[in-house]
Amino acid sequence: MKRILLTGGGSAGHVTPNMALIPRLRELGYEISYIGSYNGIEKKLIEELQVPYYGIASGKLRRYFDPKNFTDPFKVLKGYSEACRIVKRLQPDVLFSKGGFVSVPVVLAAKRYHVPAIIHESDMTPGLANKLCIPSAVKVCCNFPETIPYLPAEKAVLTGSPIRQNLLQGNRLSALKFTGLSANKPVILVMGGSLGAVAVNDAVRKILPQLLTEFQVVHLCGKGKLDPSLTHLTGYVQYEYIQEELKDLFALADIVISRAGANAICELLALRKPSLLIPLSAAASRGDQILNARSFEKQGFSMVLEEEDVSSEALLQAVHSLYENRSALITAMEQSKQTDSIETITNLIEEAASHA
Repeated sequence: MKRILLTGGGSAGHVTPNMALIPRLRELGYEISYIGSYNGIEKKLIEELQVPYYGIASGKLRRYFDPKNFTDPFKVLKGYSEACRIVKRLQPDVLFSKGGFVSVPVVLAAKRYHVPAIIHESDMTPGLANKLCIPSAVKVCCNFPETIPYLPAEKAVLTGSPIRQNLLQGNRLSALKFTGLSANKPVILVMGGSLGAVAVNDAVRKILPQLLTEFQVVHLCGKGKLDPSLTHLTGYVQYEYIQEELKDLFALADIVISRAGANAICELLALRKPSLLIPLSAAASRGDQILNARSFEKQGFSMVLEEEDVSSEALLQAVHSLYENRSALITAMEQSKQTDSIETITNLIEEAASHA
């Protein structure tokens, strides 16, 4: 039996693409193992899929001053030593890494034992962890055409991001029953990420009276961010977090308002959902969401409204424009080559494993 080792962690975005690959890898006959941090979010998510999980020490390598800079390098060295023992024992045919700092010692350990490594970069420009891993990889997968120039030409492959296939199996009627909304009025799905986005939440709620004359709104607002004063509004439903029913809500949505995290927007692309992206501001991040959003705008998949430009008038105008032009955005998404990412990536894995 072929053996594959998966790694990645630190945030859900470094785990869910691996989770999306697992059913297809099982179909192809792979014995799957996973290396993550001792107690990161990836541990619970992967163990729920009945995949053997191995924890290693994980330290973050920072480009800014932090007292942990004096201790974390020792955690990385310990993680590398632990990863080497695991790789030597498991003897995988291939490694697939989704990134995050836990992946660095695993990729380096794979190189030491001549295991071909394929890594995936979600954002427009490679983060520090993947920059450290690229020299040891045989292929580097990416989500955006603009990422290719940042990568070695012989290694770069535009794949898009693997998305959970159950998201493609939503049922509109189930969503109508779940939400209690009407079938006769278009629906806007508002998503602020797993923690919610205060700026997006506030902006949408300010224009609810105008929105609800023409649309219905399903609002995923984040933990602790429900507004009880709005529960009486007809055509507006709000949830802190949705898991099982998310696929049905996607099926119900005509348009989506979302942050611009790489995995989230790749899901919107695969689902052919016209979106208005409000990326996290450069003041609150390294600016990767802004670059992600602008790439999708350039490719004709989405419209963009930057957080600093959000006003009631601008948001209302953008929503109307998005709805009116939704057919053109859907057509552009249907022509994209970035939506068959699971097959593209597993083909790369198969090729690498066959040469191991």
